[in-house]
Amino acid sequence: MEFNKSKMLEIVRKQLAIDMNCNIEDFLKDSIVFCEAKSNEGRRMFDRQSPFVEIATMGKSTVVSADSDILIKLKPLLKTKTREDIFVAPFLFGHSLYYIPDCDRIKRLSWPDGFTFHIKEGKEIYELYKISGFENAIQYDINHSCPDIIVIYAMCGNEIVAMAGASTDSSLMWQIGIDVLPLFRNNGLATSLVSNLAIMIMEQGIVPYYGTASSNIASQSVAYRSGFMPTWMCSYKNTFDGRSPYERNLKINFK
Repeated sequence: MEFNKSKMLEIVRKQLAIDMNCNIEDFLKDSIVFCEAKSNEGRRMFDRQSPFVEIATMGKSTVVSADSDILIKLKPLLKTKTREDIFVAPFLFGHSLYYIPDCDRIKRLSWPDGFTFHIKEGKEIYELYKISGFENAIQYDINHSCPDIIVIYAMCGNEIVAMAGASTDSSLMWQIGIDVLPLFRNNGLATSLVSNLAIMIMEQGIVPYYGTASSNIASQSVAYRSGFMPTWMCSYKNTFDGRSPYERNLKINFK
């Protein structure tokens, strides 16, 4: 499949619509869209909190997907709010930014000197599960619902020092994760691994995407240097089930 910006964005909207149980066109509206969450066929198979809420935007509308009993309470609370106010709602914590390749910028990058580079695919990747320290790149779980499919890694001598992996999150989109050991950062490893892995994925007719926390500037820089562009943002978790890291400290007395 030949990709361009329009085609990639169309696929992203399709995938998010499946995930959030809304219409593809909802992401193009200038409004807040509320929809009841469902486990649709083809959704990205991530674990979902219960009760479930996810809020996402691609820059125009804000789509709120939630279990029915929560949605009925959220709609009157959020329907008059701005996008910015919605994303700082007290029942949310954490925001994730997601990137897809910029077809005008992404390209194969040369490998940094001083390292050797290797590829493993499918079950070959299981061999890498014996090596710790690359939790962002690989799942370390042969039964994971989003299994690892391709890994490119860099070695310095006999040591693996950097790794980029792709997980099969859905039939439309595979997610890229990257880890570089601290002593080997700032050598161009992350950028070269991510960009070359993304091109391998695109050659298979799949859209690669890259996710990072909204506070992780270093990771966002890797995405940009690798030829990716910001595409959507979504909430990370909710506090309805008491999992907030500040659950016991929400009331602070400043007197």
